[in-house]
Amino acid sequence: MTTPSARPIRMSLLLLAYFAFISLGLPDGLLGVAWPSIAGDFKVATEAVGLLLIASTTGYFISSVAAGFTIARVGVGWLLAFSTAAASAALAGYAISPAYAVMVPFALLAGFGGGAIDSGLNAYAAAAFGAKHMNWLHAFFGLGVAIGPLIMTAVISGGLSWRWGYGIVASAQAGLALAFFVTVRRWVRHGEVGPPPPEVSVPVGDAVATAVAVKPATKVRTRETLAIPAVWLGVLAFAVYVAVEAGAGLWAFLLLTEARGVSAAVAGVCVSLYWGMLFVGRVVQGVASERVNPTKILVGSLFGMAAGALLVALPLPAWVTVCGLAVIGFAAAPVFPLLTLTTAERVGPAHADRAIGMQIGAAGLGGSLIPSGIGILMGRYGAGVLGTCLLVLSVLLIVFYGAATSARARAASRPGVASAG
Repeated sequence: MTTPSARPIRMSLLLLAYFAFISLGLPDGLLGVAWPSIAGDFKVATEAVGLLLIASTTGYFISSVAAGFTIARVGVGWLLAFSTAAASAALAGYAISPAYAVMVPFALLAGFGGGAIDSGLNAYAAAAFGAKHMNWLHAFFGLGVAIGPLIMTAVISGGLSWRWGYGIVASAQAGLALAFFVTVRRWVRHGEVGPPPPEVSVPVGDAVATAVAVKPATKVRTRETLAIPAVWLGVLAFAVYVAVEAGAGLWAFLLLTEARGVSAAVAGVCVSLYWGMLFVGRVVQGVASERVNPTKILVGSLFGMAAGALLVALPLPAWVTVCGLAVIGFAAAPVFPLLTLTTAERVGPAHADRAIGMQIGAAGLGGSLIPSGIGILMGRYGAGVLGTCLLVLSVLLIVFYGAATSARARAASRPGVASAG
């Protein structure tokens, strides 16, 4: 059987996939910069952004799960074409929404489109492009998220409405949808995507991470998996990690402008810097993981996130806050994929599939609910509370990861547990 890495890569489709991942990240970088203007125009509270996050996360999760079945019926090419068109329509809907309530269903549609694009591209890339390009595709998602704030900052600084920012990205998505429609038969004809490989694809504000799910050697019952403390600790770790990544990106603009006295134009660039460091970190991690033990990288990254959060929390000059955000972005980059890849080490190979599935669900919930809660706190106590929230979450992440690792070590030391899995 020909392995993905051994297959000849169709460069036109590979380039299109890279552009698609950049485009997939663009909307995520827009909201943090645009939200103060959106809230002002529609006269809604700061924490109202939670409705948009919940709606988009719900759509993302549902479409990601359903994408595998859809590909089997219509093929990945048609899935990508229609999903990208749906994402474009949702962003255009943002741009023309007459009221905040109208934006919420468009957020759900955006989630549906984004989740299907994510899963479809990952399914195709896993079969056609190989591991190296998979890693770089995810890095380019981070690049797209970094470009988003620059677009919205340029629009607002130029005296235009935030609606123009969403209109520009909607146009880019429409062009991408057209490209998918033109090449739809090429994606289907070559048939690289067969039965899904044992991989897991997950949406995170972020950043998307794909990891090999270890197939259990022995059949185990669901209740046995649920009885493992490390499983639940891992679930908590994923929820908290995504909350830090998404919360920092969403609320940094408000922190810098309201609590640190930074102009809107400079703050927008700083938010872009945060997402850009996430991109750089993923590129560096892809190289470093070949030379350094992944566990060492993961542990160092967790403490790096806490250090960056501390800089953000301290009431120091704005440049210190910006440095803290950059440290968080760079340190956070490898955490999600490495937490996923090391799941089997914490819970045992026989339970890894179920544990990863639970972690995916927790990531989606954590990425929407906790940042919404941070928004409520910022609305009541001021934007400066963001740093404290990030610091508390970062410390909790270290605690949950350490407890999960210790729980697995204790379980493995018991007679018969290690052999079971």
